[in-house]
Amino acid sequence: DLFPHGYHEFKGVHYSLGEMRINLKYGALPVRKSPYRMNPNMRVRVKEELDKMIEFDIIKAMEESEWISPLVINIKKDGWIRICVDYRDLNVICIIDPFPTPFTKEILEGAAGCEVYSFMDGFSGYHQ
Repeated sequence: DLFPHGYHEFKGVHYSLGEMRINLKYGALPVRKSPYRMNPNMRVRVKEELDKMIEFDIIKAMEESEWISPLVINIKKDGWIRICVDYRDLNVICIIDPFPTPFTKEILEGAAGCEVYSFMDGFSGYHQ
């Protein structure tokens, strides 16, 4: 019971937990992408989900921004939606992290020989 099971149990994310910086290549200009097309029913579901995320302080609404990346929606096996953002164009102008996340193969090799394995959703950790 370490992770919340729904938005009603979530405590929110406060900006005081830390600061994040995205280092961009010299001369990079803001990425402004148009939204991807979405059917009206999905648009309603996405709005409901975004409204919940705003209500529970998971995300914040912005009036306007120079940086715009489109949403990508994935339908989970249980029928719920997973809201993702397509940051591919932003990634192109980012400076590569000198301490990257380990490769999946390295992680799996490190887990070899263990007796217990588990899978956690962690209430859609990092918005999965």
